[in-house]
Amino acid sequence: MKTTRHATYTLNYHLVWLPKYRNPVLNGEVADRVRDILHEIADEKGLEIIDLTVQPDHIHLFVSSPPKHAPSLLTNWFKGISSRKYNHRYADHDGEKIKWARGYYAGTAGHVSSETVQDYIQRHEEADT
Repeated sequence: MKTTRHATYTLNYHLVWLPKYRNPVLNGEVADRVRDILHEIADEKGLEIIDLTVQPDHIHLFVSSPPKHAPSLLTNWFKGISSRKYNHRYADHDGEKIKWARGYYAGTAGHVSSETVQDYIQRHEEADT
């Protein structure tokens, strides 16, 4: 668990997104550069990358975030900032720009199942009555 000034949380998001037209452009040095940029973004925003896989035609990012950040905001940060940084740093030299497709996948993951949470709530409800 992590804490902020006003919250204790375990919020982990699995985010997946694709290059435009699902072009397999994330290979070799391009993949390494994108990976480094995603880690920079996480550091700048105070996020923890738990796991990251850069495939030729998509990215899987497992990231922990404080509750003040919506999954859509996280995805916008990672997609938008990574594209701008990559294109600013490397596109002039290599000619290949990174453009992301519009959509994305976002899922949540934690340390307990839905049943465990429901059981916890019910036990506390019974204790209050």
